[in-house]
Amino acid sequence: MNSNQKTNLKLCPTKLRPLLGLTLLLVEDSRFTCEAVRMMCQRSGARLRRADCLKSAERHLVVYRPSVVIIDIGLPDGSGLNLLRKLHHESPRIPAILATSGDELMHHSALKAGADGFLTKPIESLAGFQSALLSNLPATQQVLGPRAIIDDIIIPDSIAYRDDLRHASKLLNREPSLLQDYILNFLDGVCKSTGDAKIVAAVKEKNISRLKTKINNRITELTDN
Repeated sequence: MNSNQKTNLKLCPTKLRPLLGLTLLLVEDSRFTCEAVRMMCQRSGARLRRADCLKSAERHLVVYRPSVVIIDIGLPDGSGLNLLRKLHHESPRIPAILATSGDELMHHSALKAGADGFLTKPIESLAGFQSALLSNLPATQQVLGPRAIIDDIIIPDSIAYRDDLRHASKLLNREPSLLQDYILNFLDGVCKSTGDAKIVAAVKEKNISRLKTKINNRITELTDN
């Protein structure tokens, strides 16, 4: 096989890897969510690229065109709804544009902004993840015939959660007043995804001093375990 033939080879989806040949751009600031999606892409055959803010996503999109983009609505440098609107009206359009949030109430706003679908956090069902993407892709990118439904629950390592808490802790110590709404929303989504009810409760109280203590205690626990 010569180099030209190799270049023309196209990966096709299979029953066990229904996303094979696809490139997914995930615009997401949480390492925990990113790790969950990375594991799902690995199981499904998709290539993953990650942007942690709107500015980074814009740089990625200048260089290449993904098959699918998943955009978190709450990002550090603005609302993901703005990027949804922009991508929805571009031509040629990315085949599948999805939004994600820990707040189910954002579902309607995301669809109104141009999203094809919505993933509610935590993103943990492998079968649900695959279905959400495949249901919005053209038939030419679908697996032929029935595909294997593997409804595994994907749970990332606690290291990813610890990294998210450290990120939030740094922001709270550096500029809590300027970024308070973003930090609280970030923590609420991440901690709901991990089932950390104590920090979710502290977020709702909006007592920054108490919240810092609980975050630091949890980081210590995760580091020691």
